[in-house]
Amino acid sequence: MTVSTAIARLNAADQDFARHLDHLLSWESVSDDAVNQRVLDIIKAVRERGDAALVEFTQRFDGVDAKGIDDLILDRARLELALTRITPVQREALEKAANRVRIYHERQKQDSWQYTEADGTVLGQKVTPLDRAGLYVPGGKASYPSSVLMNAIPAKVAGVAEVVMVVPTPRGEVNELVLAAACIAGVDRVFTLGGAQAVAALAFGTESVPQVDKIVGPGNIYVATAKRHVFGQVGIDMIAGPSEILVVCDGQTDPDWIAMDLFSQAEHDEDAQAILVSPDAEFLDRVAASIDKLLPTMERAEIIEKSINGRGALIQVRDMQQAIEVANRIAPEHLELSVADPQAWLPQIRHAGAIFMGRHTSEALGDYCAGPNHVLPTSGTARFSSPLGVYDFQKRSSIIFCSEQGASELGHTASVLARGESLTAHARSAEYRILNEKGN
Repeated sequence: MTVSTAIARLNAADQDFARHLDHLLSWESVSDDAVNQRVLDIIKAVRERGDAALVEFTQRFDGVDAKGIDDLILDRARLELALTRITPVQREALEKAANRVRIYHERQKQDSWQYTEADGTVLGQKVTPLDRAGLYVPGGKASYPSSVLMNAIPAKVAGVAEVVMVVPTPRGEVNELVLAAACIAGVDRVFTLGGAQAVAALAFGTESVPQVDKIVGPGNIYVATAKRHVFGQVGIDMIAGPSEILVVCDGQTDPDWIAMDLFSQAEHDEDAQAILVSPDAEFLDRVAASIDKLLPTMERAEIIEKSINGRGALIQVRDMQQAIEVANRIAPEHLELSVADPQAWLPQIRHAGAIFMGRHTSEALGDYCAGPNHVLPTSGTARFSSPLGVYDFQKRSSIIFCSEQGASELGHTASVLARGESLTAHARSAEYRILNEKGN
């Protein structure tokens, strides 16, 4: 197998740099009409025929010889069995990662709060976990036990009573690591379902699959399209684009390390994006040489090659200050600050899903076991979105209790504003509670 790279070289000093960067970053995740219609048909069938439609679609799309819905349900005992089928080393790694993820997310828990004003009015916020969350997990060879931990553990830390997982088993192929991760993360129920039909089942419920309040987890274009369509019926985490990494380096890190960091995202799929920004032109040359040297040694070399050639780039900037400006412009999913003093630059980073500090902190550590969540905003959405966390599985209700005096005082203000909006019933409702001058 022959692989070679022709990674794009950009220079921030060029007059047309902004245009070239915009073109490099552009990504359209909208489904075509054919996919969209298929997904709508599948959702309609699941809503109308429930379990029967799920069995039919699983037979057709996944090649699973299921006689009925019972063949697509895994109980807790089956998850515990998976723990005995993986190696001791794998189990130890899963448990260590799960523990670190749990400890980190425990710090995100929000508590209810209240305060009392001088007239006795009480205001506050009640924080309540969702009743039930649905977790979509890719199945077969594209299996990600780490994704199970990252999605299920925050839900459990938040206090979600029931986490329901769906995972396809194409041609009956079950991934024991995924099931073991589900066991460790505290998943309550597992259905071997995939695709748009699994999303529809979670969103609307069937005779066997319970309706959930929110659906999280990655999937293919059919899964992403289905999540778009059921949003509003249920909450969703995000519509994720391809994986991305942006490395900002001062030129002093081993170029082989940087090349492999770029590969770590490029190997996900051909549309993944890996970009290096540095003020050191000679260092960019050395990294390009490392890419060419190391690429033939990679198991997923063809995928990496297409990703690097299609959406990768080495960007030269004037100095580190401009490197940070470019990083904020890109708003990457993963940002590595591979520099001597990352803390010095951290205050200037405004847009990034996760920030990996220093030369020794590879993005891969964040994917598996550092602790923070690896479900991150992509395609520039870090400008307004955050990593998945405990807060995504909690909702907040406002608390308002007015004393007699407080209702009277606020009633005057509400009356003026309501009448200004010509909403007389609003005004009179507030006015009824205004005390007269004698206090009765």
